[in-house]
Amino acid sequence: MTENENPFEVAGQATSPTFQSPVSMNAGTVRVEQTRAMTEVQGMMLLAKQFPRDETQAFAKAMIACQRADFAEKATYSYARGRETISGPSIRLAEELARCWGNIDFGIKELSQKDGESEMMAYAWDLETNTRSSQNFSVKHIRDTKNGAQKLTAQRDIYENNANNGGRRLRARILAILPPDLVSNAVAECKRTLAGKNDIPLIDRARNMIMAFSKVGVKQALIEKRLGHSVENITPDELVEYKGILNSLKDGASGISDWFDYSADGEKAAVLNEALGNTEVKKDV
Repeated sequence: MTENENPFEVAGQATSPTFQSPVSMNAGTVRVEQTRAMTEVQGMMLLAKQFPRDETQAFAKAMIACQRADFAEKATYSYARGRETISGPSIRLAEELARCWGNIDFGIKELSQKDGESEMMAYAWDLETNTRSSQNFSVKHIRDTKNGAQKLTAQRDIYENNANNGGRRLRARILAILPPDLVSNAVAECKRTLAGKNDIPLIDRARNMIMAFSKVGVKQALIEKRLGHSVENITPDELVEYKGILNSLKDGASGISDWFDYSADGEKAAVLNEALGNTEVKKDV
């Protein structure tokens, strides 16, 4: 959704990125914050016009970033939807592309917090073209566990829950204003990096992946069962796919049972998740 509007307009009142609760302040304070926010916005837009991006250089910077193996491993995600595996650019890749593209303001803001939920906004704004994408959403202060919803009361837990939910919306907002060819080329470059454009043999990277999976409770036998063959025979495309699955499990975007079948040895994924301290068996992405 592209909007040409005051980016800090919330329920009829203007607020800055650090201005959290306008309704709780007096009218004088609100007017000061409105003026400050407008001045800040005008300054950012003026600088963007004075120092426009060099698209060729920005594209090259993004491709160089995607050639780093450690970054490429975090650049995509995967999650299960029915019998399909959905994958795409992660929030880490979206943030890096925004940095390389330049003159983009983006973030997540908590607009209010009451009655066990937070009203949030994720936004991304191209200051050169004045193209903006934003999304308002509510996040309940609860965590889904195998025993049902768990109410969150500690501020740290609430913050992490808000950030986790906000990150997915922010990813979508950033990707909405970036050139599609920049995103698709970045994903392809990351896949090439993971597929073997470095000095580490494919089998060694597969073994490193198996070790990483074991740390989140997934045995090699389960991976091979899903693959349908030995890890020794893994292909570059399969390695990229399983890197995305691993990122999804680490981020809490999906649960072990979404990907691997424990029925053969009698184990239950939810029980293992709880033993590992990962009570969030599955989250929507």
